[in-house]
Amino acid sequence: MFESAKFGPLNMYVMASSCVPATAMATSGAALHGYDLFPLKSDPWVLGLAEVMNYHGVIGGDDAVLEKIGAFHDRVIDGHSPGLSGAGLQAYVAAGIQSDHESSAAGEALEKVRLGMMVMIREGSVARDLAALVPIVTPANQHRFCFCTDDCQPSDLVERGGIDHAIRSAIALGMDPVSAVRLATWNPAQHFRLHQRGAVTPGRRADLVVFDDLQAPRPRLVFRNGALMARDGRMVVPPRPPSRTLRSTMNVAWDSVDFRIPAGGRRARVIGVMADCLVTEALVDEPAIRAGEAFADPSRDLLKIAILERHMASGAMGKGFVRGVGLREGALASSVAHDHHNLIVVGADDVSMMTAARRVGALHGGMVVASGQQVLAEVPLPLGGLMSAEPVETVKSQVEAAVGAARALGSPLHDPFMATSFLSLEVIPALKLTDKGLVDVEKMAVVPLWVDS
Repeated sequence: MFESAKFGPLNMYVMASSCVPATAMATSGAALHGYDLFPLKSDPWVLGLAEVMNYHGVIGGDDAVLEKIGAFHDRVIDGHSPGLSGAGLQAYVAAGIQSDHESSAAGEALEKVRLGMMVMIREGSVARDLAALVPIVTPANQHRFCFCTDDCQPSDLVERGGIDHAIRSAIALGMDPVSAVRLATWNPAQHFRLHQRGAVTPGRRADLVVFDDLQAPRPRLVFRNGALMARDGRMVVPPRPPSRTLRSTMNVAWDSVDFRIPAGGRRARVIGVMADCLVTEALVDEPAIRAGEAFADPSRDLLKIAILERHMASGAMGKGFVRGVGLREGALASSVAHDHHNLIVVGADDVSMMTAARRVGALHGGMVVASGQQVLAEVPLPLGGLMSAEPVETVKSQVEAAVGAARALGSPLHDPFMATSFLSLEVIPALKLTDKGLVDVEKMAVVPLWVDS
């Protein structure tokens, strides 16, 4: 994938993945150790070490995590520290972490800036932190901020834009236009040590965006190294066909899949979804119980959630309950589940959940909405279960149909698929689910589903 992308019409740089797996409390399709990552330092398209999500491991002195940080001590090291403060945050920064994109509150972001971090103001499809953070950016501290997206669906990219949307939104919130452009250009270029980019001066690369209105900049012309790449939102150079293919990554032990949840008590832990936020609540509720089995109760917005290991057909499966997705009936399933990307299923009944999950498997990955035994909408993602080779307009239409189907079944979320994809990321508080079970992120421990067993 990297080889296919880096010689295309856009500049493609990457950060070496620091947390594969994110923790030992989930099963990933592979593991990257320090000795796997170190050779990447010599690749000119690799800028440093990507977000170190296992912040508990950093603070606790985990040898494997510190080995990776040490290997990239002379390069850029990006962070991930939602809600971290005080002595823990100071230890995290002292270890060599240089940035964070998880700040959602002004006080949190200012504390990180004062410790020397680059705070990346995130405006994505689900996590939207720009409105809360823009007011704290001042002429004195603006050099410590930049913009990022961190997960945008095709519909949002096409209709709103990416970083350009963040620029326009910041200006609309009162930020000086020149400062807003700086947060998208000069500041990230300096952070990632791309010193030939980020400004229009002699000696720097002519990577340029031309626009008409400084108060609401929209790209009219895009140049890469002085050559015109796009005009009025359309590429003017043909896309490069992928040079390689990926093996199937949908390997599920279907014979062992069972969405039934035996009643092990009266009160169960419940993942609480919050709108426009990746942080979840750790709730406790009483599921409907009949004949020794716990059921979803969509009338109380209490749905089942399951994670099926899909890389090695191990049969590993985590099951629990979630509130906030809002389905009144049916189910949705997706092979996009950060960051292990196992198969995640949320539903009001077991039949719908099985229909959605099976269809994702048949598609070799994707997103599916089902009701009973009927598939209502689907988004095929056959490349690693994460990507499509179709044009963005095609994928946009497919995603919009799937989101529309989920909303028709009752979900009020802006993007139910993007929201649920983070319900398995066990490094963002407070309660998450992996194929190994429920994870209390504050304790960094797998906990029982039932609190009174």
